[in-house]
Amino acid sequence: MEFGHVYDSLETVDFALPQDTARTIKTLKANPSNDSLQVYIGAPKWGQKSWTGIIYPKKTPDNQFLGIYSQHFNTVEFGPTFYMIYDKDQISRWTAQVSDSPSFKFCPKFPQTITHIRRLANAEIPTKDFYDSLAGFEDHLGPLLLQLGDNFSPKSFSNLKAYLGSLDKRIKVSVEVRNKNWFKDIEQRNAFFELLSELGIGTIISDTSGRRDAVHMELTTTDAVIRFVGNNLDPTDYKRMDDWAERIKTWADMGLRSLWFFMHQNDERHVPQACVYLIDRLNEKLGTRIHAPTLIAD
Repeated sequence: MEFGHVYDSLETVDFALPQDTARTIKTLKANPSNDSLQVYIGAPKWGQKSWTGIIYPKKTPDNQFLGIYSQHFNTVEFGPTFYMIYDKDQISRWTAQVSDSPSFKFCPKFPQTITHIRRLANAEIPTKDFYDSLAGFEDHLGPLLLQLGDNFSPKSFSNLKAYLGSLDKRIKVSVEVRNKNWFKDIEQRNAFFELLSELGIGTIISDTSGRRDAVHMELTTTDAVIRFVGNNLDPTDYKRMDDWAERIKTWADMGLRSLWFFMHQNDERHVPQACVYLIDRLNEKLGTRIHAPTLIAD
């Protein structure tokens, strides 16, 4: 993921996680549910050929990657929907490939024609088409990821409010904003996160080296969606994952109901190994038995 990428000088980056906001604490403590925490950890894609010999056996055909991926991870950022709107039958072809992993979830991205081209305005028809296609995921549908571009600023707040208010409340959505003014202007920041709280829509926290403002630590629902961008297993990656395990334990104790953690690395070859480390730390902290990817021995 290029957003917030830093190519050198990692020693100058303050990777410390900010303190939880008052809104996050209120959101979690207001949860009356006693349901156990559901943890989903995955990658931004499954068709990573560099994972051959790491989690994919050598000579694995491309059309078998997804089925094998779903045996190692229980979720994926579903990027294909960002580039085009598929119909239900086309989506069903992907769903069929994870039939042996009943708990596996796809987290589809909103199409760019809605978020980046129409900028949430006059998007009724593509939104209906997108939502109609979601039936193809059946029980494998996770939260939808609505990612807005760098040029979608608080000046478009009215578009955002109208669009989010029109969405089907039965399907979970989490939103990521990237324009710096959403974080720099305290009034705009509060208006944005308060809107999400009122609508029952979640946030996406992006932990990336060059945009520490996007590590906003605002939870507007009891679902945490985290996009972590590591630096090829640099020592700072391990410290950052340790810190996340600590924070997630704190959130779980307060009332967090689901965690969606998507692991990125500048070189995606390192994603499986990073996930193994993170899952081991989470299992230690949470007392869980989250399944980690099984790495192929050399």
